[in-house]
Amino acid sequence: MVKQKSNIEIQQFEYSRTYGITAMEGRGFYYPADMAISKDRTAYVLNRGLETDERSVRVTMCNIDTEEYFKTFAFHGEGDGQVIWPVGIDLDSQGNVYISDEYLNRISVFDSSGEFLSKWGVGGNALGELNGPAGIKFDMDDNVYIVDHQNHRIQKFTKDGKFLLEFGSYGSKEGQFDLPWGITIDPKSEIYVADWNNDRIQRFSSDGNFIASYGSSGDGDGQLQRPAGVAVDSHGYIYVADWGNQRLQVFDPDGEFVMKSRGEATISGWAKDFLDINLEESAARDKSNLEPDLDFDNPHEESSHVEKLFWDPNSVLLDGDSSLYVVEGNRHRLQIFERSS
Repeated sequence: MVKQKSNIEIQQFEYSRTYGITAMEGRGFYYPADMAISKDRTAYVLNRGLETDERSVRVTMCNIDTEEYFKTFAFHGEGDGQVIWPVGIDLDSQGNVYISDEYLNRISVFDSSGEFLSKWGVGGNALGELNGPAGIKFDMDDNVYIVDHQNHRIQKFTKDGKFLLEFGSYGSKEGQFDLPWGITIDPKSEIYVADWNNDRIQRFSSDGNFIASYGSSGDGDGQLQRPAGVAVDSHGYIYVADWGNQRLQVFDPDGEFVMKSRGEATISGWAKDFLDINLEESAARDKSNLEPDLDFDNPHEESSHVEKLFWDPNSVLLDGDSSLYVVEGNRHRLQIFERSS
């Protein structure tokens, strides 16, 4: 499908492949929350894990193209280089890794190989203090915007943690937030925020001035329920992880609905490796009905029964304008889409 807008032909994204396997430690993902990709194609997948099993909290390093597994780092704990409830991850211009921790109210910094460098942040609601930091995104000047989730605002810092500015407050008016979560910055340095509890995406200038709002509460085309993540391409098209509706939605630069997807996952390379060795599980899978006929009004319930569907899409990431990655928390995987030719 193709949409014509402002004399620019915008190609739709089509499903390409699935990446990942459920694993509480080592190679694989466990309740992934976010991801980042470096210039050398290393993927850093942030696993929030479970409170009941501390092994599952970690960052998985792997090559996004070849699926080669490298290592894990940023394990559970309160010490240097450890995290409790990780939410967001991004890279600075040198490839250093920044992780937000909503429990410890701090940002932990690692080099590109996962070695701990520093940490900053303190809990509170004064300027420069954090209460449940969630989404995190660097701008072109290597400053970082952080979604201060429970303070209902966005804060901007230097990469070393020096406070620069804040915008937003609690509420439902334009420019206000109710438990915001995801964030992205477009090529024009404009900021888009997934305003979770207001069921919308809000757009701001780099200094925090409100520009526009997209979406409304509901399950129809162009409506949102608890949006968790957002990405914007070079043409201004907006990609939303519509968590409450268990789908990906795409809006044009004016906020008009373009397309949606409930997910199209196939078996991943890592999963195939596992099934090739574990023949009994492979045989059981072959006998299973992976797409049963269901009559659920609740998309969460439907997603829990149909393997190919998104099940808790937590974040969405664009790799230039060519590839789109959707991080699925409850399926412990990534669904990857490529722009159609």
